[in-house]
Amino acid sequence: MSVRAILLAGGLGTRLHPLTEHLPKPMIPVLGTPWLDRLVESLVTHGIREITLSLRHGKDVVIEHFREPRPGVNIQFAVEPKPLGTGGAIRFAAGKNPTETLLVMNADIVQTFAISELIRFHRERNAQVTIGLIEVEDPSAYGAVELTSDSRVRRFIEKPRPGETESRLVNAGIYVIDPGVLSFIPEGREVSVERETFPTLLEAGVRVYGVRCQGYWKDIGTRSRYLELHRDILDGNCPITAAGRVCGSSIWQGEGAEISPSALLIPPVFIGPGTVVEDGARVGPWVVLGAHCRVGQGARLSEVVVWDHASVGAGVSVRRSVIGYGARIGGGVVEDAMLAGWR
Repeated sequence: MSVRAILLAGGLGTRLHPLTEHLPKPMIPVLGTPWLDRLVESLVTHGIREITLSLRHGKDVVIEHFREPRPGVNIQFAVEPKPLGTGGAIRFAAGKNPTETLLVMNADIVQTFAISELIRFHRERNAQVTIGLIEVEDPSAYGAVELTSDSRVRRFIEKPRPGETESRLVNAGIYVIDPGVLSFIPEGREVSVERETFPTLLEAGVRVYGVRCQGYWKDIGTRSRYLELHRDILDGNCPITAAGRVCGSSIWQGEGAEISPSALLIPPVFIGPGTVVEDGARVGPWVVLGAHCRVGQGARLSEVVVWDHASVGAGVSVRRSVIGYGARIGGGVVEDAMLAGWR
């Protein structure tokens, strides 16, 4: 049976406003490239050739971005007519009478799992649903999943209290679903696959399995976690590759970037193509500058991600912040902020 991926990419991303006020969260850049681009490319390397993007918020941005055909993959769009929740979105995006195995992913979670291994596990177990799991230190902010000795899901514990379960496995936001299971999801209304559908499947005796996924995993839904992702990449703790030539220890520089001889780069630093760093600027550590940015004379940046075409003025100090597309910072001190510009 062939596999079709459904990428859930229609969430509001409210905790990243104003950056995501008009931009869908899966489209925010990771080292200068929209995460959704990286996710699609990763799926192609795992042999996925059919992808449906489930959209609502910011749908026009995604449709325009993927308007041109891409080699090796057929991308379709399913635009929710109203908010349908994760379960309703899956049912809607699957279409009428699907015959393929469905690989469903929350598209706003950065992960580097071996997707083909997950699909193989699903088929070897003759599972009807397989849930990708990740181990965390404290599952109380999520929902713990308990497994039997043969990896079948025993029960779900939503936001467990101390001592309620020994499991530290939580839903990683990735599922393999046989199309026949979709009949358990009501059509046309909001449905949570996590809180409503999966418990119903267990009660009905559906073969629901869980598998611990190996690799990097990060929900990038807040400023601090988005910055942590880039820190992990720059420190070599996340296997996402930084493009550009390496200039010294942990300094990446894109084509056409201009760095003043009097500027100080404190690694790790990623500098995108065409970006200019002026005299006396101090950049780093853990700074990502997108394409065609400008850092003014004497500016200071640390623990900052700057998106394409943004500029930081002379003498400005920016720390622990995200600067959006085309934003202009003229002066002062910016700390713990998210500043939007234009797209």
